[in-house]
Amino acid sequence: RAGLVPPGSSQEQLLYAKKLYDSAFHPDSGEKMNLIGRMSFQVPGGMALTGCMLQFYRTVPAVVFWQWVNQSFNAIVNYTNRNAASPISLRQMGVAYVTATSTALATAVGLNLYTKRAPPLLARWVPFVAVAAANCVNIPMMRQQEIINGVTVTDGDNNELGQSRRAAVKGIAQVVVSRITMAAPGMIILPIIMERLEKFPFMQRIRVLHAPLQVLLCGGFLLFMVPVACALFPQRCSLALADLELELRDSIVAKHGDKVPYVYFNKGL
Repeated sequence: RAGLVPPGSSQEQLLYAKKLYDSAFHPDSGEKMNLIGRMSFQVPGGMALTGCMLQFYRTVPAVVFWQWVNQSFNAIVNYTNRNAASPISLRQMGVAYVTATSTALATAVGLNLYTKRAPPLLARWVPFVAVAAANCVNIPMMRQQEIINGVTVTDGDNNELGQSRRAAVKGIAQVVVSRITMAAPGMIILPIIMERLEKFPFMQRIRVLHAPLQVLLCGGFLLFMVPVACALFPQRCSLALADLELELRDSIVAKHGDKVPYVYFNKGL
């Protein structure tokens, strides 16, 4: 922050320290993020929950339990990686959590009952549909203050220009897409793999190992998909001046003329 380099530090050490700092401290507030909510925890946390959701999908109680656990985890992740410049109250967090969890449970249980007579593979895809539907609710609800009040937008030199609701909508939409993309390969391809594997006699003899196997395979997918999904859109998002709200656009033009063609903001992860 002071622009000083510790004596004897190499460029590699500085880059590694920056990587650790960026993964653990919030870009808006500078506060240390809780461990479970960090994006670096997505592989160990996500692999365990996704593996269990894909394994225990046959009974309604199991579906309810694992979807509830997963949405609780997602709520922590969404809150931790929000744009921290827009505070959210405990009541709003509670409403967001209940709404997202209810959406996931209703989708999962409803599809679970609907697919009882459908091919087995369709039943295995129910967890993904529930997770995708819940993400479309959980993320906007947990970050509703950004949509209501807007997020802080800056120029290229990080000088604050105002609050924009349109910027918030763009950022949150991109986060929803990246989260669904993150989960899609593992939750769509892995059921096909398990459906084929479980037909072999040796797999039928080791049913107790099916859940650990799915967890490990989910980890393999997430190991690649977490960085890929996060890299789909830059965290420091941009929006053309012409796409801003009229009042904010006029205010920026009045102060800076045509020197600010784009504004920038933290979209979150």
